[in-house]
Amino acid sequence: MNFVQKVKRKLFPPREVVEGYENPELVETIVLKTINYRPSGDWPLVQGLKAVLDFGGGAGLHYKVARQQSPDIRWAVVETPAMVRRAKELATDRLMFFEGIEEAADWLGNVDLIHSNGAIQYVPDASKTIRDLCSVRPKTMAWHRVPISDGARREVQMSYLSENGPGRSLVSKEKLVRYDRSWISEIAFVEAHDGYLLAQRGPDPSEHGTQQFRFVQR
Repeated sequence: MNFVQKVKRKLFPPREVVEGYENPELVETIVLKTINYRPSGDWPLVQGLKAVLDFGGGAGLHYKVARQQSPDIRWAVVETPAMVRRAKELATDRLMFFEGIEEAADWLGNVDLIHSNGAIQYVPDASKTIRDLCSVRPKTMAWHRVPISDGARREVQMSYLSENGPGRSLVSKEKLVRYDRSWISEIAFVEAHDGYLLAQRGPDPSEHGTQQFRFVQR
């Protein structure tokens, strides 16, 4: 997006608003952008891994990146019911979509890695969801774009429809997307990883004000 387009967007924002991650138009946008996305580059985190549970993994964006590094990797995406229904056409014998953590883990068997990028802040109860993910007992848990604060709080977040999903925009008419987002207490986030050691943390360069973490089994 060039400077003129950015100025026009700021001065004349879209009037139409779609609500949340279950919205069919938002889901369709993410799926189509994922289909058209052509990733490049290496991903050392998944080197040599066999099974990954991707919490909030959309339409399989991260799988498209991972398979360049590990072509035979098996990937289970846990997503909203609307995304799971729409993304089923992208499923293969190595990529599957599930509404629940337990069924995704059952399909994978032994899970090497649980990966989540910018998703945990949108669930109703982040601590419970983290504990549920820990109960799968993966060797490693990797988190990206986690908004951490001194105490838990919720806010309404707005984004442009075209900003959702990877790659270039396929949106013919721009709209706003509105959803609830939580800022997560740092103490609560770390303590929810029962049975794990914090191996790495720091600012996430892909989104200002968020953190990235890596936990390993004790």
